[in-house]
Amino acid sequence: MPNETLTEQQKKWMASVKATLESSTGKTIPQWVEIARACPETKPRARQAWLKEHHGLGQNYAMMVLHAAAEADGVQLRDTGSFEETLWARPGDRAIFEAVKAVVSGFPDLITGQRKSFSAWSRKFQFAAMRPAKGGVRLGLAVPPDADPRLVPAKTEGWSERCTATLVLTDAGEVDAGVKALLRKAWELS
Repeated sequence: MPNETLTEQQKKWMASVKATLESSTGKTIPQWVEIARACPETKPRARQAWLKEHHGLGQNYAMMVLHAAAEADGVQLRDTGSFEETLWARPGDRAIFEAVKAVVSGFPDLITGQRKSFSAWSRKFQFAAMRPAKGGVRLGLAVPPDADPRLVPAKTEGWSERCTATLVLTDAGEVDAGVKALLRKAWELS
C-alpha cells in the first residue's frame, strides 16, 4: 500500500471544499482552471493572491483551484521530496530525523506529511511533527506534557494543535526507548 499523505479527515475536508466551490462561486472547477491559466503570476503565493484579489476567492478556494489547475496541466504543485531534503540538510538534524522516521515507519496506518517547514506523521490525525530548531530538532507529540519529564508544553509551532508537548533533541542517540515509547503512545492516541 502506498504511503498516504492525507488523513481521512483531511480528504473529507478537501472534498467538502471542492463540493462547495461551484455553489459558492457560480463557476465549475474546469472554469476556474481556465481562469487560473490566465493568471500572470508564476509563484504559488502570488497566484493565490491574484485569485483572491481579482476574483474574490478565499484562501481555501484559491488553493483548491491552483491544485486543480496544476493537476490538469500535469504539474506537481509541491515537491515534498525537495522540502525534506532542504529541511533536513544539516547532517546532525538529518540523523535525528532519520532516527525518528525509523521508529514511526513501523507503525500501521502511517500517513507522512512533509511540509516546507516541518515533517509530520499521522494516523487518524497528526500525532508527531518535527522541525530543525536552534540547538537541535524540536519534536512535537500528541501526548500530555506530563507524560515525560523531558517534555514541555508546546507553544505555537505551526503544526497540529494536537501536538501539545515538545522535546528538543540534540543527537540521534537521544531517540531512546523513552522517546520511542512517547511516539508509540502518541500514535496509539491518534
